[in-house]
Order: sequence, then structure tokens, then C-alpha cells
Amino acid sequence: MLLGDERRLLCEYGRRASGTGLVIGTSGNLSVRVDDLVAVTPSGISLDRLEPGDCPIVDVEGRLVEGELQPSSETPMHLAVYTATGAGAIVHTHSTFATVIATTMTELPPIHYNALLLGGTVRVADYATYGTPELAANVREALKDRRAVLLANHGGVTFGDDLGAAFEATRLLEWLCEVYVRARSIGEPRVLTEEQLSAVVQRAFHPPTFPRRED
Repeated sequence: MLLGDERRLLCEYGRRASGTGLVIGTSGNLSVRVDDLVAVTPSGISLDRLEPGDCPIVDVEGRLVEGELQPSSETPMHLAVYTATGAGAIVHTHSTFATVIATTMTELPPIHYNALLLGGTVRVADYATYGTPELAANVREALKDRRAVLLANHGGVTFGDDLGAAFEATRLLEWLCEVYVRARSIGEPRVLTEEQLSAVVQRAFHPPTFPRRED
């Protein structure tokens, strides 16, 4: 079986996505790339019920290489992200708070410095029907210099060097969206300035040192 380890990871993270409420039913899809091959979750099966053999393998041109089931209908979007980035894995969900932001706003502003882990302000890609080349192109455009994007009236997409990193990016995206939504319920969220964000970057690259205690 081609990409056996990667297919097993898709099942593991599919169950985690379902168990944490990031996906419901058959919504959402995940993929992992190894060289010119991509293991992707299939169409029409709940992520918490996947077995490794259920996950088809396609090449970067979208041709089915191995598997009995059809790849996710969002495979063109995954392939577009792979060709535009150095991604090793992609997670797409319809999580609640990400979808709330994606249906009401044009971007998610950086109200917490952890937004920098996704590249800063998260853009909302223009709406297009799922599974279409138009949606794939919109996502690719909105992902420039970012690790996450929201899809208008749809959900969110994140990528990482591996599936663990992509999944954590999705969890972070959902958390940031939830913080924003909850903050709006009691007031206008304060957005961090470029100067404040730059200070965080400087702090990360030049952490403080503490003198060693002399006993």
C-alpha cells in the first residue's frame, strides 16, 4: 500500500478533528504530500470512520494512483495549495467559529500575537462553489505569505510541514476566531498594531537572558 504511514495519520487526525468538533459528519478533508504523491481523505465518508485503505492516492496533477474510493471533492484546492507553497500537509474544516468569521468578515484581524504563527491577519478568500477551480484559485491567492485562510461562507484551510503542524494551525485558527467572536459580544476588540506585532517578532528572535545564580 502506497504511503501507508501517511494514510494512517489521515485516519488518526481525522478522528481527532471529529472528536474535537472541528468537523461534523462528512465535512472537512485532510491530505499529506510526499514528493509527487498526495494521500487525501475520500469523498462521502465521516473522518471518524476512516480506515487507511479508504484514503486514495493522487499525483500532483490530480490523477488517481491508488485507491477504490473517490478523493475528496476539495482535492483541487489541496493541489493548488501544494503547488503554491512548500506545504507537507493540509487541513480543511467547517469549524464553528471559523465559519462564523468567514460568513461575516473580510479578514480576521490580529487581536492576539499568536496570529503571527499563521502569518498575521487571516484573509477571507472570495466565495466560490466547493470543489471548483475558482475556489482553488481564490484560496491560493489569499494564502500568500500566510499559513491559514478563511473561505467565505464555508470554513477554513491551514497547512504545515506535516499533518501535526497543519492540525495545530487549524486549532489555533479556530481559537483566534472564537476569541474574536466572544470579544465582540462585550465590546470592540483591540487590534494589535504593526509596531506591537514587530515587537513580538523581535522578542521571539532575541529572547531575554537571565543571570545564573551564584551559590
